[in-house]
Amino acid sequence: MSSKSSLWISLVLGILAFALDRGQKFYQIEVAGWRGGEGIQVTSFFDYVLVWNTGISYGLLDRLPVLALGLLMLAAIVALGIWWWRNKAPLVRMGLALCLGGALSNALDRALYGAVADFFHFHWGTASFYIFNLADAAITLGVVLLFVDMARSRRDRVDAATGA
Repeated sequence: MSSKSSLWISLVLGILAFALDRGQKFYQIEVAGWRGGEGIQVTSFFDYVLVWNTGISYGLLDRLPVLALGLLMLAAIVALGIWWWRNKAPLVRMGLALCLGGALSNALDRALYGAVADFFHFHWGTASFYIFNLADAAITLGVVLLFVDMARSRRDRVDAATGA
């Protein structure tokens, strides 16, 4: 795959991640009118709910002011964007684009609402394991692609060193 085509494919993936997350949030918050706490039990271990996350992943850093979290997110987005632009490996670009699309959507939540809207809640009884949104899923998939590329690159280096 050429560098130019991987750029465009990754750009489309990033925009798609952003758009899907924004669309789902727009529907639940603006159309359905959810404000927080509403929910639907889907299974005994999964609920579709609206929870406002004032921190970063798993509520980390939730005591930081919104401005500080915004600056932290901006720095991460800029760093990922530079990495995406400079890197030519298709898998890396796709992974970074998914991370960027998700991060930008969550950053927009912070700007609009002061917190990130999360909807998908996995739990067992009263033990809560994970609550996330489509942006978080895109970020996670992006990180998986980065790990796959890293494992492939390592294997290629080992094969080159051993003559395999």
